[in-house]
Amino acid sequence: MSEAQKPRASRKVIITCAVTGSIHTPSMSPHLPVTGQEIADAAIGAAEAGAAIVHLHARNPVNGLPDQSLEAFEPFLKVIKQRSDCVVNITTGGASTMTIDERLKPVANFKPEVASLNMGSMNFGLYPMLERFRDLKHDWERPYLEGSRDRVFKNTFADIEKILTTCAENGTRFEIECYDIGHLYTLAHFVERGLVKPPFFVQSVFGILGGIGAHPEDVMHMKRTADRLFGDAYRWSVLGAGRNQMPVAMQSVLMGGNLRVGLEDSIWAGKGRLAQSNAEQVTIARQMVESLGLEIATPAEARDILQLKGADKVAF
Repeated sequence: MSEAQKPRASRKVIITCAVTGSIHTPSMSPHLPVTGQEIADAAIGAAEAGAAIVHLHARNPVNGLPDQSLEAFEPFLKVIKQRSDCVVNITTGGASTMTIDERLKPVANFKPEVASLNMGSMNFGLYPMLERFRDLKHDWERPYLEGSRDRVFKNTFADIEKILTTCAENGTRFEIECYDIGHLYTLAHFVERGLVKPPFFVQSVFGILGGIGAHPEDVMHMKRTADRLFGDAYRWSVLGAGRNQMPVAMQSVLMGGNLRVGLEDSIWAGKGRLAQSNAEQVTIARQMVESLGLEIATPAEARDILQLKGADKVAF
């Protein structure tokens, strides 16, 4: 029986919170976590608000530039593990400006329970944000955003295979990021080759310029295709970029899925209102889930649903 087919009273909804990411720049919101302490506090606050999983990037603590070095990750990983039982999910996406080896290093070293894994190369357009955010205080922000006009976020078959094989002996499972329908078929290819084992945690991404849109028909199309390809072998989650965050999350829950929120995906908590914290977005999502008569998953329940190895088997 799939998660969607379970009786409403027994299905638990997994909330993931992506606390900082590499999309938004510090000038866009004073609430975006940048330092190690800010990232740790944001992750712990999100977990206390109801997030079973926290998805983590690191940044340069001085200027907020995305930073995939081990030294950037290590301080907050240890703090989060000491202060929370949440599932830690480390990015292999890093930023589109990084090499695959740079992006892979933290996951290979720290061996988390979950790591994100993008299922295809794509145009990843951030440059329209320059129309809304004109006052940028760090010298890297404008070229970083403008450069996305002519930048491909590289995730080739070889890149994906390298991540999968590097992590094969670590017991790390993947939040499999699918920005378009073709990415589901790429996942099916690696499943057929035996490089990805069920249950697959498929994170469908909606509303990024260069990927699938966030129309309800797009969301349904992604779910129907995943159902056809993977049947009961996967667990579905979604994220909606920007203003699409909560509408897409609501649709996923109504369709039997899970959801992701966080300042990586949207800096807003309502029309024209900046979210004061990641925990604020998690609280909104939790209230939405509970208003539908459903319950959120605890970290222990998320580990069971996704068949994770446990926090005692990570290397941090």
